[in-house]
Amino acid sequence: MPLNKRLLEILVCPRCKGTLEYNREAEELICRADGLAFPTRDDIPVMLETEARVLSADE
Repeated sequence: MPLNKRLLEILVCPRCKGTLEYNREAEELICRADGLAFPTRDDIPVMLETEARVLSADE
């Protein structure tokens, strides 16, 4: 089940407060400004920097 659209509108990156993109295939919220991908587990975003994955250069 995809994340709620309203939730996606109000969530921001915890580091820079920038907008996030949702990658449905990877089930991640992506902050392009910081190069981080925050996972979602059971349709719940995990907005902790310690849980974020650093994006590779080609992402």
